[in-house]
Amino acid sequence: MTLSTTEPGHLSQRQLESTLWSAANALRGPVDPGDFKAYVFPVMFFKWISDSWDHERVRAIEDFGDALTDEIEADYHTFAIPDGCHWVDVIETAHQTGVKLDNAMQRIQQANPDALAGVFGDVQWANQERLPQTALAALLNSFHSVRLDPDSVNGDMLGSAYEYLLREFAEASGKKAGEFFTPRHVVHLLVKILAPKPGDTIADPACGSGGMLVETVTAVKEAGGDARTLHLHGQEINLTTSAIAKMNLYLHGLKEFKIVRGDSFREPKLLDGDGLQKFDVVIANPPFSLQNWGAEGWTNDPYSRVICGVPPAKNGDYAWIQHMVASMKEDTGRVGVVMPHGVLFRGGKEGAIRECLIRKDLLEAVIGLPNNLFYSTSIPVCLLIFRRQKPAERRDKVLFIDASKRFVSGKNQNTMSDEDIEVIDAAYKQGKDIDGEGGLSLRLVGMEELEENGFDLNIGRYIKTESVGEANVEEALIAYQESRERLAAVEEVLADKLKAAGFDF
Repeated sequence: MTLSTTEPGHLSQRQLESTLWSAANALRGPVDPGDFKAYVFPVMFFKWISDSWDHERVRAIEDFGDALTDEIEADYHTFAIPDGCHWVDVIETAHQTGVKLDNAMQRIQQANPDALAGVFGDVQWANQERLPQTALAALLNSFHSVRLDPDSVNGDMLGSAYEYLLREFAEASGKKAGEFFTPRHVVHLLVKILAPKPGDTIADPACGSGGMLVETVTAVKEAGGDARTLHLHGQEINLTTSAIAKMNLYLHGLKEFKIVRGDSFREPKLLDGDGLQKFDVVIANPPFSLQNWGAEGWTNDPYSRVICGVPPAKNGDYAWIQHMVASMKEDTGRVGVVMPHGVLFRGGKEGAIRECLIRKDLLEAVIGLPNNLFYSTSIPVCLLIFRRQKPAERRDKVLFIDASKRFVSGKNQNTMSDEDIEVIDAAYKQGKDIDGEGGLSLRLVGMEELEENGFDLNIGRYIKTESVGEANVEEALIAYQESRERLAAVEEVLADKLKAAGFDF
């Protein structure tokens, strides 16, 4: 393997990001852009572990000199690296490098079972049909040119660079990104609204790459609190994505957290004994309108998540909502979830569940977001905020906020500026528009009016001057968009299955 001659050293944020993106570009051709993350992040994490291990060893030698023993040195290391499993051992392997890399990663996971189980994902590094030796060499060389130890790159820089890669991969892979990436500005707004505090327990039952959990840490730090007192929990069904979440949290300098892999509906793993663990903050951007989500198991759900009824078998939106509401603490619990607008007005079982949740006075706010914020969907989305103990002035009421005009236009996706986020957050917390004519509308609506509207939560019914007929047309258009997206998703799955079966079309 040919080694790069670039000397490692201190890098600016921009230089670090450029170097990391060049690593992804090394995979172009043999690897689909939608799969870049599965290859780049494990190699980056392996390099970080190795560089950090070297840095810790130097510190141990400086402290103990000739008196240093293996037992003393072990206390300095965050992770154990077995003999022959260091970055240098892999980079110096000229042939069958993938075999060496796979072996090193597997042994590191085995040496750190509690912290690193499954963290490197399931890429078949030795399969040169999928990843040719030349592409792997180019990928490794890209990382070999930088040092990722604490003296060269601080935790904030590394975490920011990681998020940069997540964003770039999302843009490169389009809709495929929706399963693991929520735009940072949406995460920032939702976390700001939920206002995590030092000592809080936080959970994301559809944690993706862990962005929501990382943002809670950032929010507590920026408020002057000790983020180390947070207790972070996440569950993610996808193996690669759950591994990315663990790496994300470690690279942001976090060590105390729990990320578990599994189906939150069929096999919830964030438990306290035989029941769901309860949290101060439950936050998520779950996959919308999941079909075959596991309704059959909820008829007699052992985890008491059927608060208001079993959702339709072909749409899991209200399963996510009830799972999250059931997971919040009785006194301090609050929930923030991203949902399609359809949950606001769809009828049938969903309408009955929605009415029940409102009558139980659990729903505090409905916040309509601007269009086209997400890589994974073009349909309108909203934030639903639930709270166990609502402020006295909001009891038996729901706060509606229309923030659909608060955005900055972008070429592919729209974004929300820091000012947009501040205005929306203030509207939620203060119940008023601090920006006057800033394009935001809000209204606190009482139970009687909600009942008169059949517990339809379409924002346009409450804070716009639309007629009932216009509101009905809006609902029909949204329902049509959602149906088209569901159809497109089913057709994509069918096409993949036909292609796998050898049909060419």
